[in-house]
Amino acid sequence: MKIEVKVPTFSESITEGTLLSWHKKPGEAVRRDETLVDIETDKVVLEVAAPADGVLQEVTRNDGDVVNSEEVIAIIDSEGKASAEAAPAESAPATAGTVQAAVEESPASSVVSLSPAARKLVAENNLDPARIHGTGRDNRITKADILEYLNARGGKSGRPQSIAEQAAAAPKTATSSAADGRIEKRVPMSRLRARVAERLKEAQNTAAILTTFNEVNMKPVMDLRNKYKDSFEEKHGTRLGFMSFFTRAVVEALKQFPVVNASVEGQDIVYHGYYDIGIAVGSPRGLVVPILRDADRMGFAEIEATIRDFGQRAQDGKLTLDELTGGTFSITNGGVFGSLLSTPILNPPQSAILGMHKIQERPVVENGEIVIRPVMYLALSYDHRIIDGKDAVLFLVAVKDALEDPARMLLEL
Repeated sequence: MKIEVKVPTFSESITEGTLLSWHKKPGEAVRRDETLVDIETDKVVLEVAAPADGVLQEVTRNDGDVVNSEEVIAIIDSEGKASAEAAPAESAPATAGTVQAAVEESPASSVVSLSPAARKLVAENNLDPARIHGTGRDNRITKADILEYLNARGGKSGRPQSIAEQAAAAPKTATSSAADGRIEKRVPMSRLRARVAERLKEAQNTAAILTTFNEVNMKPVMDLRNKYKDSFEEKHGTRLGFMSFFTRAVVEALKQFPVVNASVEGQDIVYHGYYDIGIAVGSPRGLVVPILRDADRMGFAEIEATIRDFGQRAQDGKLTLDELTGGTFSITNGGVFGSLLSTPILNPPQSAILGMHKIQERPVVENGEIVIRPVMYLALSYDHRIIDGKDAVLFLVAVKDALEDPARMLLEL
């Protein structure tokens, strides 16, 4: 029986995807729910699984091809037998498909698991996954784990590979000329990176972006966190970080200034009666912004656990399209990378974004005396077409006030 393998149905915001890599070749046996191919969209990488046991009879679309929702990309013969020619030779380099098969058939398969990006790197570099320590959930090996392993192999001290070494080992998409030792490496922009570039440029071209700044004394939040973090983790099973405080502070400020939670559609201003907060997190593919739905209804523990889960699944490429779609306001934290001050750019169609930064001890004046306090600079970028400067400044002051007196925020005063 011939069974069609189709591209998954994309969300309305996604029109097409790109085939990253086939893990099986025509003539090879496949098992139901085994990953056949990865498809990159401008939001996530989707794994297309085999709908039934059988033999991959035909592949109609190749690596790098652009595909649309529900498009047929392969045919599986549920009654076929794998051909001898399809079996990889023992001395042949590993491919993404053979690496995945080896992992699944290994006695250690219960602990060896690869994310799509990691599986591709393992195949390209002919690595043994059993030798690599996975730091992801359930010992899953992430792209970062592979890169760390490759860097460690570059020298006894774990030095990173040089550009020349990277170019020599680069995939076919890279080009280099080493005649005079000046190496260049050319790599196609990923679909996510291209889409991010497009959206950011669109934001600059359409919105009247302005940024206002303030500073917040983080001592009250830090004292409260230090006092209760152990009991919080013991009760809720997740650590108490700063993001829950900032998320709740933002929600309370948005309730006071609803225009900051609004968006522009044509000649209309759309006021949202809900608070879907985007939290920017880094991933091997670039920056992604998963959404905390109805953040006003979430407690501190739920916010912290959800954000931590977003971060882990972003590393593994497991965020869903629904989790990356929508949002009425965003928070980005450049402080984790050491940034002291920045002007974040809007995430359309949202009209504002809050930038957090590094906490730094600074001399400040309190009650006429100079004291040392842990201070963070806050930045609010906003669309001046619908948000007046007064509302933007007062919104940021409301966030500052909530953080400097977190008890009032917790008591909803």
